Amino acid sequence: MKNLPSLKNLFYLVNLHQEQNFNRAAKKCFVSQSTLSSGIQNLEEQLGYQLIERDHKSFMFTAIGDEVVERARSILTNVDDLVELVKHQGEPMTGEIRLGCIPTIAPFLLSRVVKMCQKDYPDLTLLLKEDTTERLLDALGKGELDLLILALPVDTSGFHSMKVGVDPFKMVIHKELSVDVATPIDYQEMPDESIFLLQSEHCITGHAITACQLGNSAKINPFAATSLHTLVQMVNSKLGTTFLPQMAIDAGILHDTELKIMAPPGEAPYRDIGLVWRQTTSRIKTFRTLGLAIKQQLLLQADDVKKR
Repeated sequence: MKNLPSLKNLFYLVNLHQEQNFNRAAKKCFVSQSTLSSGIQNLEEQLGYQLIERDHKSFMFTAIGDEVVERARSILTNVDDLVELVKHQGEPMTGEIRLGCIPTIAPFLLSRVVKMCQKDYPDLTLLLKEDTTERLLDALGKGELDLLILALPVDTSGFHSMKVGVDPFKMVIHKELSVDVATPIDYQEMPDESIFLLQSEHCITGHAITACQLGNSAKINPFAATSLHTLVQMVNSKLGTTFLPQMAIDAGILHDTELKIMAPPGEAPYRDIGLVWRQTTSRIKTFRTLGLAIKQQLLLQADDVKKR
């Protein structure tokens, strides 16, 4: 058999590429800086190519070095999946799942999911991370996360996805302003810059613009909020209107406000809620089982609201 590179040295290389600093990378790998440097030099000798250009003050990855890093990430992720496959053979709902979720879903769903797992799957631990869709997908591709909860549609090329629920959009406006809004609602009749949305990095903004057919950008206020709670405060101050997902409304985001819920015009706009995972994972049964459980939680949440 060929003299293959060690996984340890590949791990050193990937972390150095991520940290872009030998000292930080060594700390992340729990080794000394000299050990990490020697491991990467050994890797270069085995491969027969220079992966890093060094001088006494700085370094940079060569073109082949960048390519090796990408391949190494994939190898390390596949090895992790292999270990998980063997460890949980016949017991899919055990171990750890590094779960990422976007900010417009996490506060309104994750607590219910965690409590459900603690009750129904006590041997399964969820390690949670909240971030934007773009960053979560990048982390998933790099093997830093195992599973994502996202709002669909979104480009999930190279990943598998599973729809677990539908989340309608509702228009909210201050009660005092609502008397001046003619029904059925016509966006073109609304004042310019009267519609507040989140920053563009939040996918819900694109979903709302598409689903609610907000084609006239003059109606959208240039102020972009950082969270749904900020949007609620802006609208509660009688500055305009916005669109909120039903999930947030059901979770009580409008409590202690003077806001009125109104149905947007036309066909009921919505976003899909889905799970996303790598195609190469060995834990498909685990993720599908968890997906069905989350789907049930979304239905129970809707039922709880109806009973209030």
